[in-house]
Amino acid sequence: MNSNQTESGKTAAITSYILGIGVFIAMSMNSEDKNEFASFHIRQGLGITLTFISLGLIISNFDSLMISAPMWIFTFVLWSYGITSAIKGETRPVPLLGAYYQKWLSNIS
Repeated sequence: MNSNQTESGKTAAITSYILGIGVFIAMSMNSEDKNEFASFHIRQGLGITLTFISLGLIISNFDSLMISAPMWIFTFVLWSYGITSAIKGETRPVPLLGAYYQKWLSNIS
């Protein structure tokens, strides 16, 4: 990926990490001019959002801070890693699940 492509997709990439709505905004920003850098981070952001929702649905059945706090910390670490990577202009997948997000969400560009 060249520097010009990274810079042109940086706004959409950073926007994709705003949990929930940011992914859809970034997808619409990237719909006309497909930017591979933005697409990479859109897949990462969508994966983090889906992980957050999935874990939240499972953990909401328990009413314990000892169970819910690790979920929030885990999601925050993934989000921090992803948004930092987007700001720096890097395409590093988030720890543990990033490679799976790229594979599972490969049809999203």
